[in-house]
Order: sequence, then structure tokens, then C-alpha cells
Amino acid sequence: MLKRVDIVNNPNVGVFITATDDYAIIPYNLLDEKAQIVEEALEVDIIRASVTGSNLIGSLAVANSNGIIVPPQVLEREVKQFEELGLNVGIVPGEYSALGNIVAANDKGAIASHFLSSKAIKVIEETLDVDVEPKAIADMDIIGSLIQVTNKGFLVSKNATEDDVDFAREVFGVEGDIGTVGRGISLVGACSIANSNGAIVAKDSTGPEMARVEEALGFLDDF
Repeated sequence: MLKRVDIVNNPNVGVFITATDDYAIIPYNLLDEKAQIVEEALEVDIIRASVTGSNLIGSLAVANSNGIIVPPQVLEREVKQFEELGLNVGIVPGEYSALGNIVAANDKGAIASHFLSSKAIKVIEETLDVDVEPKAIADMDIIGSLIQVTNKGFLVSKNATEDDVDFAREVFGVEGDIGTVGRGISLVGACSIANSNGAIVAKDSTGPEMARVEEALGFLDDF
């Protein structure tokens, strides 16, 4: 299911929410009617939580079917909550807290910013059970903001080069393409949430943008 709606009353839905094929982690204060949209569009269970006491979950954490990575500023009660839900939690060392902005991952691979140390990369690899490849995309290190990736496909910033797209195909093991959401926004990771079942994109996304999202994320293969 592909939805065009501002879940958080602005285009940056991916800053507040992170999702896998099994669950979506949403802020405590997200309205029930908006939470229901996420649940239905992505066909997942909803987890209300925070990360580092913040509702910017999508910016601070990255998850796949194998685990979830969080910054060192994560609160003990947050780690306990995730572990009690059966999630494998990895606390990534270093000074960078906005992991969701600098890492993009699915179940087959991950691309991360060069900013991350070898120790940080090792924790990510062990937690998410994937190989992590450091690389800039479109000459920028905000990888997670530039890419929306699932186990079926990926959408990457319109500013990505052909080499960037080929690299992402190799790392993630799925097909994908460049595009925008929200009437020209190139930060497609920050302005969407998605999994293998569906996606939610910024409300102002145009028809052609929606068609590109549908194709890039592999939803056309379902027909």
C-alpha cells in the first residue's frame, strides 16, 4: 500500500519513524489515527517508544529484521524496552548520535557514512547481521536521509550518480532508482517510511513521484 500523507504534519516522516517488515517504532505522542495509518500501510505491529528521550526515532535509530542500532546516548529504559520486545539492540560507539541520518540498511547490506569508526561499523555489522560499506552518496554523508531502502527495492536522491545507484544495487541486493518526494524533495529517506509491504511519503508528492516510488521500491512486482 502506498500512502501520501503527512503523518507528523510536515514532510519529514522518516525523521520520526523507523520501520522493518515486522514493526514500526513511532513516537509516544503520535496521534492514534496517524498510528493506524502507519500500521495499515506497512502491515506491521506498532511500537511506541523514544530514543535518547527524543521522538526523532528515524533520525536516531536504524533497524532491520535482525536488530536495531542506537546511539550511545540511548536511555537504559529504552534499551530494556526493545530487548523485552525481543529486539537485538546494538549501541554504536562514537560521537555521532543521528545514526538514521548516516546509515541506510536492509536485510542484505548497509551503506554508512565515512564518519563512523571501525568500532562503530563492527557493532552495526554484528547487530544488523550485514556487511557495512562506507561511502558518500551524491557527494554527501547523510546516507540515511538520501536513501529509502527495503528488502524489495530502494529509492535514492535524484542527485545520486549512476555509480551511486549501481553501488546501492550491489550492497542492498535489490533494484532501485533515483527520485524525489514531496514535490521535488531529494531527501527521500527523511521524507518517507517504507518496508516490503508499503510506503508512506510526503503529502505533497506528485503523481509522477508516486509512480517512481512504486517502481523503485518494487511494488509493481506484486501485480
